[in-house]
Amino acid sequence: MTLIAIRRRSLVAAAGLLAAPRLARAQEAWPARPVRYINPYTAGGPTDTLSRQICQKMAELSGQQFVVENRTGSGGIVGNQAIAAAAPDGYTVGLGGIATHAIAPTLYARLPFDPHRDFTFASGMWQLPNLLVVNNDIPARNVPELIAHLKANPAKYSYASAGSGTTLHISGELFRAMAGVEITHVPYRGSAAAYPDIIAGRVHMIFDNIPGALAQAREGRVRALGVTSLARSPVVPDTPAIAETLPGFDMTSWTCLCGPAGIPPAVVARIAALARRALETEELKRAYLDQGATAWPTTPEQIADFRAAEEARLAPIIRASGARVD
Repeated sequence: MTLIAIRRRSLVAAAGLLAAPRLARAQEAWPARPVRYINPYTAGGPTDTLSRQICQKMAELSGQQFVVENRTGSGGIVGNQAIAAAAPDGYTVGLGGIATHAIAPTLYARLPFDPHRDFTFASGMWQLPNLLVVNNDIPARNVPELIAHLKANPAKYSYASAGSGTTLHISGELFRAMAGVEITHVPYRGSAAAYPDIIAGRVHMIFDNIPGALAQAREGRVRALGVTSLARSPVVPDTPAIAETLPGFDMTSWTCLCGPAGIPPAVVARIAALARRALETEELKRAYLDQGATAWPTTPEQIADFRAAEEARLAPIIRASGARVD
């Protein structure tokens, strides 16, 4: 090795030693400037409201702004593609969840990202079960009676969803399989569009997110029979879990705080710690319960493992439903 090469290598090593403390300080200081939070769903919806509430709380706790940017399209795929493509410095994070990170890998023939390889997972954010509601003319007051009625009238009834591959759709497919009933899936462009037909009896039931379904049930337009989580929801404690009739039935929407792959571990730890502090405040927990959601802080390792387990659990249900996006 020449003297010039030795000196060049020494200079590079020295530069690295000088840069290391600066990098460490930058990681320890996160967030030292505003953070962009990408919400892959529309402004004004329940997901947007829940996102803005946690961003506001993280901003209060950290002293830095968390700016919500709505990047919609393809059921959350467009926004998560933007998250995956961002610089891995911790200043672009966003919302991942069951639709994009557990259902989409099986539902879509091609995805512009790999849920396992292209993201850094920091924490869970919230869980939100669905509520099974039926047309008032259906002669069933509980889930066992509904199953008996559907078995006595095979292929005569249908259920609505907010679109193929949504948790509303997969809830129906799981119910069909576990209860052994024949019901037809009717997709709509959003659950709100389905209610006029459900109320009129043209479609007979829906497994909808609690906020929308509960509002319809409280007005007496439909009848609530069960929640799709393993246990009863504190929002509707008198409504049984479907799992009380079909043990193991579970279709709970969940979200996570994630960023692009490659965020330094020290920054990931700070993101996770800030999210946990926000989600453990009584103010945010109450705000989430008001909308049917439960605050759900996790460690980075827990949410990464949970995502992988959910993808594996849901894959056979999605394949059996025949849902596929080419």
